[in-house]
Formats: sequence, structure tokens, C-alpha cells
Amino acid sequence: MTDYSLGTSFTIMRRTAPFLVFRMLVYFGIAVAYVVATGTGAGIGWGVGAFGDVDFRTGTTFWGGAAGFGLTAAVLYFLREYILYMVKAGHIAVMVEYLDGRELPGGRSQIAYAQEIVRARFGQANVLFGIDQLVRGVIRAITGLIGGLASLLPIPAMGGLMRVVRAFLRVAVGLIDEVILAYLIRTKSENPWSDSRDALVLYGQNARPLLVNAAVITLVTYVLAFIVFLVMLAPAAAVVYLIPGAWSAGGFVFAILFAWAVKAAVLEPFALACLLQAYFKLTEGQAPNPEWVARLEGVSAKFKKLGQRAGEWVGLPAGVAQPESKG
Repeated sequence: MTDYSLGTSFTIMRRTAPFLVFRMLVYFGIAVAYVVATGTGAGIGWGVGAFGDVDFRTGTTFWGGAAGFGLTAAVLYFLREYILYMVKAGHIAVMVEYLDGRELPGGRSQIAYAQEIVRARFGQANVLFGIDQLVRGVIRAITGLIGGLASLLPIPAMGGLMRVVRAFLRVAVGLIDEVILAYLIRTKSENPWSDSRDALVLYGQNARPLLVNAAVITLVTYVLAFIVFLVMLAPAAAVVYLIPGAWSAGGFVFAILFAWAVKAAVLEPFALACLLQAYFKLTEGQAPNPEWVARLEGVSAKFKKLGQRAGEWVGLPAGVAQPESKG
């Protein structure tokens, strides 16, 4: 039995449709940027290859495409704070608003409304990004601390299988950091560093049932993403056909890219809507357990770092305020 409602998750997706469109524009734009940059690089390499023999042209075409792909990856690496701040955190904000029974604005105003909420909680993008990076580290420590699913299924002589299960669980907790951000938004945190510690302790207290929920959701998400990958193979191969020199690995890579775009734009927010329900349900009415605080202090330097940052936090600049509720 799960701790979330699929019907509620579908409703969240429908009510936050403006953000789904926004996510699709962003993530499919990224996928297209990879394709265009790779194709352009391969084209330049193909042109340079005209000064040599067939093998030389094949090599320059490949390395030109690889350079275009790598350049795009480097640019996106520097944009990761912006994507977290503007896209992911904003969508989380309106999901929380809906789950708390507030009316959401429609159209582009929903995106502006969500961004006001994010600014009210975190101020600048670097604050949110710094919190997210530390939270991710603590989540990994919690996953290791409870022993993963091996502690839930103590079956002898299955060490190899348990290693696979633990590896899968490390993937399954990939959205838990966004659940922690949702807690900060829901509680209208005045000190996000301190409240992140509380949210992580609450996660630790309920890690086993949350991991079970996350594992089921992640398995379904990746199965659907694999289906999308298979569907995308044909159009991706057609795109590669148009690239000079027929970049041989391109069809496979581009199919992965477009499957990733669908996963990030549509499948991940649906999975997150499920996990938010599970986290809020399981932690309802609970207070952080001091024993868990001590355990995390003992195993995670990043948890200690959150405490240090909490003590240094002086609040948001004047003029940053919570937007008025819509309902």
C-alpha cells in the first residue's frame, strides 16, 4: 500500500499545467541545443576533413560533433543554478500551494507567482543551490545509515542482489532533495538552513517507508522513460542521417537525450507529486527526534555544515516578502 494517491498526482499535474509547459520548453530546448550544437560541430569537422583522406574526414567529423556536444554540456553546467531556481523550485512551490488547498493562478501568472514564493524563501539562486547541494549529501548518508532495502528484506546469500538493490536505491532518492525544498516552502521557512536540518531529520525518521515509496515510483518512471527512448530511436536516427558524415553514435545518444527531456519535463514532476504526498503524510505532526539529530551529526559533515550555515543566516534582504495567498 502506498502513501500517495495517483488521482491527486494527476490533478496536480493538470492544475500546474503552465509549469509543465514551461518545463517542456526548457528541457526540450536543452535537447534541441545538444542536437544543433552536435550537428554544427560535426558539419565543421566534416568541412575540415575535406583537406584529408576518408579516415581523416571521419575523425574530424566525430570530434567536431563531440566538441559541440561537450560545449553544450559545459554551458548547461553553469546554468544548473538557474534551472533549479526558476524551473524546479517554482514547480515545487505551486505543487505545495495546491496540496495546502490554495487556489492557483493560471497561465504565465502561475510561473510569476511561484517565483515570488521561491524568492521569499531563499532570496538568491546561490542560496537555494547551496542548500540543495548539502541536502543531497545528507540524503546519501541517511540512505547508507539505514542500510537500504537490505534491512527490509534480510534474505541470506543474496549479497550480489542487495548490491544492485542499494545502487537502485541511490537512484530512487534522487528527488528527495526536492521534497526537502517543498518542506521549506510549506513551512514558510525563515531560516532555510536550519529548517533543512529539521526536514532531513524527519526524512531519516521515516526513511524506510519513504524509500519504499520512492523505489516504486522510480521503477515506474524509468520503465516509462525507457519506452520513450525506444519510441525516439527512429526520429533520432533520422536526425543523424541529416548530419554530415552520419555521426554513427548520434541516433542512440539523441534518443537518450529526448527520453531524458520527457523524463525531466513530465515524468519527474509526476513522481515528485507522489513523493510530496507520501512525505507530508508520513511526517504529519512529527517533531525532529534528537536521537536522529545526533546520528546525523555523527555520520554527515554536510549535516554539520547546515547547522553552521543556520547560525550564520541573517535573513533575507529588506523588501523580499511572501506573496499574498490566492485562496
